[in-house]
Amino acid sequence: MKTKNIFEIENLSVIYGETPALKAIDIDINEKSITALIGPSGCGKSTFLRTLNRMNDLIPECRVMGSVMIRGENCYENGYDIIGLRKKVGMVFQKPNPFPMTIFDNVAYGPRCQGVKNKETLNEMVLEALKQAALYDEVKDRLESSALSLSGGQQQRLCIARALAMKPEVLLMDEPTSALDPIATLKIENLIERLKKQYSIIIVTHSMQQAARIADYTAFFYMGELIEYGKTDQLFSVPKHKQTEDYITGRFG
Repeated sequence: MKTKNIFEIENLSVIYGETPALKAIDIDINEKSITALIGPSGCGKSTFLRTLNRMNDLIPECRVMGSVMIRGENCYENGYDIIGLRKKVGMVFQKPNPFPMTIFDNVAYGPRCQGVKNKETLNEMVLEALKQAALYDEVKDRLESSALSLSGGQQQRLCIARALAMKPEVLLMDEPTSALDPIATLKIENLIERLKKQYSIIIVTHSMQQAARIADYTAFFYMGELIEYGKTDQLFSVPKHKQTEDYITGRFG
């Protein structure tokens, strides 16, 4: 069965001031799969991730060239609906960042901002997102407690639930387990694998073991360039480029 692309990216370059961060990236990303972005620190992984929902727009002196097509539309065209894009392309950051409010209000925040006021509808949206994020059973009796009372792993799943409440098509994750212990990491990885049935997931990870465990596809970035991209098992077992082989065997990075 032919896979569909959620993103088709051509000749994407990003420059911060005078410093090039990404150079002429071409990549198609499949929908309803997990794509891992790997490479040493400063290679452009997070910059690339942020181009997919235009978070780089928030950085002064950042210039983006090339095209980022989502479902056939270039999201860098003049007049493109950026708020709509960020609703469609949710983001989870490296460190859990729950708002200083209740667990319920954290998840309801996005829908409320979108104008959802009906209490019953909000309840349904919050409970569904918490269940999808595999958190509901742990917090169902304390939805009015502060989100800051949760453990680090629970906070990160809450942030995933908050993103899912917006009904996105894509979930971007920037090293979502780097601040977590191994047990919390495993829970997030299991969750990500379940979520790919409904969402396209793109994850930046410093852990090659994590990429090998959960990703269907892996992209290796180095010094702002996309060196290699393909199915994860092939990239790790028979890399096409020496730079990729050197990185995954620990010779640098």
